[in-house]
Amino acid sequence: MQPFANRLLSTPEPVPGWEVFALPGKRQEPFVPTQVIGRDALQVRANKSVSILRQRFSQPSAAVGALSFSWKVDALPAGADLRDAQAEDSPVRVVLAFGGDRARLSPRAHRLSELSRLITGEDLPFATLSYVWSANEPLETVVHNPRTDRIRKLVVASGPAQLGQWLDYRRDVRADFVRAFGEEPGPLLAIALMTDTDNTESALQAWYGALHLKPASGEQ
Repeated sequence: MQPFANRLLSTPEPVPGWEVFALPGKRQEPFVPTQVIGRDALQVRANKSVSILRQRFSQPSAAVGALSFSWKVDALPAGADLRDAQAEDSPVRVVLAFGGDRARLSPRAHRLSELSRLITGEDLPFATLSYVWSANEPLETVVHNPRTDRIRKLVVASGPAQLGQWLDYRRDVRADFVRAFGEEPGPLLAIALMTDTDNTESALQAWYGALHLKPASGEQ
């Protein structure tokens, strides 16, 4: 799957490539190479699960440009609510993790980061921006994670009207980060795909198409 993912999901840094990131205690469903309506894709058959495919950068990018991506889903998690910690599921996400001055983090954010390190072996990033499909939030809404405001979600698809359709996006990452956080982004540490239905105990299928992340200077 990794060579397929590296072809489908391209970034300025081709190595170390995309790898599965498992959350301890969470059921995980695989990303499976497939083709849907003439498109190469990665399919996830979510079932009360959290599936994450991630690329961490060995040399964090200080300036990120345009991000293009596509996805398709056949259902939304029943009862999902991005503002509720007990129901905060989304059928598809593209997640961007950024570095920054950790001395600026609140005591609560430091405690959550320490908890994350105990559970996963990794600190929480300084800031995380996710592009998400929401069950009910209006398009372009910025939603703060219910546990920490260092994770913010930007709604780019909403409601059931476009279920079963391929949706294509091109986003200005810097502009979206500034709108979500009110400040310039730090270096980009990692990018991930994430399909989660564990809180709502839902089952659905999601497909991720081609993704291309460009640096801020120069076109590739």
